[in-house]
Amino acid sequence: MKTIRFLFLTAAVLLLVSAMPDKTTTIFVIGDSTAANKDTTGGKQERGWGMMLQTCFDANYIVVDNHAVNGRSSKSFIDEGRWDKVLKAMKPGDYVIIQFGHNDEKPKPDRHTDPGSTFDYNLAKFIRETREHGGIPVLMNCVVRRNFLVKAPEIADDELLRNSTFKDGVQMIEGDSLIDTHGLYKEAPKDVARRMNCHFVDANKITHDLEQGLGREGSKKLHMWFLPGQEPSEPKGKQDNTHYNIYGAKVVANLLADALCQEIPVLKKYRKPSTVK
Repeated sequence: MKTIRFLFLTAAVLLLVSAMPDKTTTIFVIGDSTAANKDTTGGKQERGWGMMLQTCFDANYIVVDNHAVNGRSSKSFIDEGRWDKVLKAMKPGDYVIIQFGHNDEKPKPDRHTDPGSTFDYNLAKFIRETREHGGIPVLMNCVVRRNFLVKAPEIADDELLRNSTFKDGVQMIEGDSLIDTHGLYKEAPKDVARRMNCHFVDANKITHDLEQGLGREGSKKLHMWFLPGQEPSEPKGKQDNTHYNIYGAKVVANLLADALCQEIPVLKKYRKPSTVK
């Protein structure tokens, strides 16, 4: 009899808990490899800033759901049905951080968009449909590449950097000033945010100031930049000026979290102190 009563009470409690409203707010992240979740097996060091964003907020109230994926542009993210999955999971009051640009620049037709045209249209679609589902959109422009080269190289496929070694890196003279590689792709999100009265975080400027402040050598510690034999998971070394290592992703995530809280003050009370050293 006691067993039956216990089971009945347990079922009643579980039913009550399941019926309680979800008190957490979700921050969805959509974007490319600079934000994406990464394979961490075997001591791999690459991280996206979106992987680290949860550490910036109290998980009892803010849940980060990172949907950013390597190699995706605003176009391919929609075409592959990834945006539809976010919309289905969204509830009123959730936030959506939208950050594209690195791969919209690429010439491949399955990814390419044009600023002032198709790129802007896709960003506006994300904003409009987020609002239609009761969510709050936040546009971010693309983070910078670590490009101190005296002459900027032609836009290459950032994803190929993952399979390169130190000796495959670009052998060119570096100067003291960070050189932009994004052009109008960093400006279009500003324009769209202004036209649509959308929250905006200037991730490009934030990361530019970070990398320029660290300088030509200091900025390497943010990225997958290792000499041969320096990092066990990359025995042949790496020269990747696009993607972050663990430290770099933490630094960028915390800077973007601060900017997000500045743009949306209600999030400040859920912000956890930075533990980056």
